[in-house]
Amino acid sequence: MTFTTKLEVFEGPLDLLLHLIKINEVDISDIPIATITDQYLEYLDLMKALDINVAGDFLLMASTLMHIKSKMLLPKQKDDFEEIEDPREEIVRSLMEYMRLKEAANELASRDILYRDVFKRGIEMDSPSGQEDINTAEVTLYELMNAFKMIIKKKYPDIVLRFKAESWSVKKKMVEIMKRLKGVKNLYLGDLFSTMGSVSEMIATFLALLELVRTGSINAFQDREGSDIRLEAINK
Repeated sequence: MTFTTKLEVFEGPLDLLLHLIKINEVDISDIPIATITDQYLEYLDLMKALDINVAGDFLLMASTLMHIKSKMLLPKQKDDFEEIEDPREEIVRSLMEYMRLKEAANELASRDILYRDVFKRGIEMDSPSGQEDINTAEVTLYELMNAFKMIIKKKYPDIVLRFKAESWSVKKKMVEIMKRLKGVKNLYLGDLFSTMGSVSEMIATFLALLELVRTGSINAFQDREGSDIRLEAINK
């Protein structure tokens, strides 16, 4: 029986676009549409390989991006003196509006939860000296997926991802992850996958991790951008 994680429970296509804009370090008003489109499609391929259910709005966004990309590749007419709207403008407007709504929602949420924030920045951590503060940020689904992809590529550089549901039980992997987190403060993503002997096992474990994040059993953080992702059980 196939275990399917519903991606829409986590984040939508606009979140994925914002993630790609962030990692490419580009201006939201000047999106390199060819690069972003290709990377967006790569993420969709990864989701399908991981047996993640890709909602219709992700496919619609893919079609929109490919349409914009094709329009921008068309040669401009020399005798066209009229000012034509940038084909990317529709995407930019949607992203800007989404960012405003997301910031407003985060602001409302922060009023109800003392000392907490959606992205949990500036959390004070214990250190040997008792004086050091470490800024942490809760990672997004796409950052988790990207970190997992890098782990897979490092260990199996030529592998094609395919999940065989009959080989490993995702539910059992969920239990294993929670057992590993029991009694410890946190667990790093690299350590979680370090002892696994097959790609199939790693994929099942990653799907289990996504489900634990979705159900609120685990939080995932980065101490700094680009560092290994830290997993922490909630209400241990």
